[in-house]
Amino acid sequence: MSEKTCAACDYPLDENAIQVRVGGKTVEVCCEDCAIKLREAYAAASATIQQASTRA
Repeated sequence: MSEKTCAACDYPLDENAIQVRVGGKTVEVCCEDCAIKLREAYAAASATIQQASTRA
């Protein structure tokens, strides 16, 4: 059986995993720091895509 890992840092998840909703999907992370990093990365990527579509 494959082991679940953090969506942000690939650390193995345990019973303390945190579920985070990003881009309409729920993913699991190992800690609040990874949850924040994942949300920030998604926001930055979304802003970049939105800027590119307004320039086209």
